[in-house]
Amino acid sequence: MPAFTMASRSKATLVKPKTAIVMLNMGGPQTTDQVGGYLLRIMTDRDMIQLPVQSKLGPWIATRRTEEVMKKYNEIGGGSPILKWTNTQGRMLTEALDQMLPESAPHKHYVAFRYVPPFTEDAFQEIERDGVERAVIFSQYPQYSCATTGSSLNAIADFYRNREVPSSIKFSLIERWATHPLLAKVFAERIREKLEAFDSRVRNDVVILFTAHSLPLKAVSRGDTYPHEVAATVAATMSTLQVPNPHRLVWQSKVGPLPWLQPYTDDAIKAYVKQGRKHLILVPIAFVNEHIETLHELDIEYCDELAKEAGVQQIERVATPNDHPIFIAALADVVANHLKNGPRLSNQFLTRCPHCVSQRCQSSKSFFKKFIGV
Repeated sequence: MPAFTMASRSKATLVKPKTAIVMLNMGGPQTTDQVGGYLLRIMTDRDMIQLPVQSKLGPWIATRRTEEVMKKYNEIGGGSPILKWTNTQGRMLTEALDQMLPESAPHKHYVAFRYVPPFTEDAFQEIERDGVERAVIFSQYPQYSCATTGSSLNAIADFYRNREVPSSIKFSLIERWATHPLLAKVFAERIREKLEAFDSRVRNDVVILFTAHSLPLKAVSRGDTYPHEVAATVAATMSTLQVPNPHRLVWQSKVGPLPWLQPYTDDAIKAYVKQGRKHLILVPIAFVNEHIETLHELDIEYCDELAKEAGVQQIERVATPNDHPIFIAALADVVANHLKNGPRLSNQFLTRCPHCVSQRCQSSKSFFKKFIGV
């Protein structure tokens, strides 16, 4: 069969795609007008965060935080770039897949955000209209958490709760890929770039702080796999990097009064300065593209404001993978291997946390077992 070349790709827009790649993520407001709705959807999503009397407290917190969060988005250019990056990654991914797997081409990416447009239901309606033969649901959170990937998958189950599942589409799921060697390689390359910014006399002593979105301890105790999957990415990255630098895993973006996974990133920065370790690198190990947690929380709040206040001598923040060629190769390899070898649905996904008591989780996993047909 002839290769599906770049020259022929321009014609693909005139014919229906054969294979859909559905890219799941939480999303971010493109403009400040979307901030209020974005926060409301997060604060009322019990998969993401659990609050007492959530139907009342969630909207109250969202309203109370809207003005402050709008200000933060204005400080990073007026909106989140996550849709731009996801579309760029999706376009480059499908171009690579068209070359690698002509038998399943043309491939088309669909963005399915949880809290801002394009929503999950928008993506699946478009997939059905396009009449694809195969659809790969591909989480853009490399490390699985019930609060992130789990929430997006529950939204898919909700969409089809009162809707007939199209029998003409063969669905499958990639819900985690934390230890893929090319994911480790792209983070290693990003870290090497930043280590070069330090004087050679201190370079080997720079503390590498891998930072990821924290998780409530209640979820950790329940058995959520996210913390150990993040740690696995860290271990794979350091194994690939092969440098003598010390490293630690720290946690950012805590919300609310309940205890979350520690040490917190800001506390770690201050503590290391007190220990005399004033040369630091921050690595956003659980984020695959830039958004407010990197551009504002890490760059402005920590690398600028906190660093000055604490007396950091030099701090660098590693870029997220974005459109790095190694990262695009990682995405393509994950999907191509999945399309060729499966499994269409993993036993790891179907297994609930040891202390899970959520009927929503149980019903969602039962749905996917039927949905994917295993």
